[in-house]
Amino acid sequence: MGSLGSARVKSHGEAADTWGMKVLPRPVRQLALAMGLSAAVTVALGPPAEAAVLGGIHDGWLPRVLTSAPADADAGRSARFLLVEIDRDLAVTARPGGGRIVGTMPAASRFYRTPAMAWVRRTSADGRYGLVDVPYVAEPRSGWIRLRGLERSWTRVRVIVDLSEHRLTLRRGPDVLLRAPAATGAPASPTPRGPFVVTDRVAFPGGGSLGTYAFGMSGIQPNLPAGWTGGDQLAIHGTNAPSTIGRSASAGCLRVSEAVLARLKPLLRLGTPVVVRA
Repeated sequence: MGSLGSARVKSHGEAADTWGMKVLPRPVRQLALAMGLSAAVTVALGPPAEAAVLGGIHDGWLPRVLTSAPADADAGRSARFLLVEIDRDLAVTARPGGGRIVGTMPAASRFYRTPAMAWVRRTSADGRYGLVDVPYVAEPRSGWIRLRGLERSWTRVRVIVDLSEHRLTLRRGPDVLLRAPAATGAPASPTPRGPFVVTDRVAFPGGGSLGTYAFGMSGIQPNLPAGWTGGDQLAIHGTNAPSTIGRSASAGCLRVSEAVLARLKPLLRLGTPVVVRA
């Protein structure tokens, strides 16, 4: 597999690559395993005034509790996606300020322990709470977190993945920056649909089954292939099997070319929305 490397993730997703590392630190090895790095198997892995339309999501489209609604991935020029830095584990509740706890918004990613960013899909009427998707769960669900004290920022960049067309589209506002083919999940391990965010940016300078770079995502694969031991975290990454790009061939992840990875690196900050649809 050659020499491997990791990316130390900085604020807002800026990555400082560490090249030529022959032995990965334990967190990086865990992330590599989670994304399916295996020699045996080639894998694919604001304010209250903005509550009505926030991040291109129309208020009436979103349920108040539990079930995640489709994101308006093709929102127009005014779309901004609100991101918040999660500085501590937060309870996600069924209604703003209370109700049943439906999940946890962790302060760091599962394997690389990257500081977490959450995409706030909607704010409550008083602006004190935000609707978020619970990360790393097999059954998509959403709920509310308290926004007080969380650092806020906005992005107009998002990724839209069309599974039926095996296509990845990168947008900034209404503008299409990139359209490219992608390998998606095989029939027995289809790529899960839903809204996710970028959770990790990890370099693999030596290449291998993940190519030279991977963007970890907040989703997991509940339908792993029989005998699979490579972990369940979804990712956008490269591949050493380029002939699979544009086909249903992976364990659930999205495989793209090295040229596409090069286009994505400067634009996909931590927290960038990734909407996967049929």
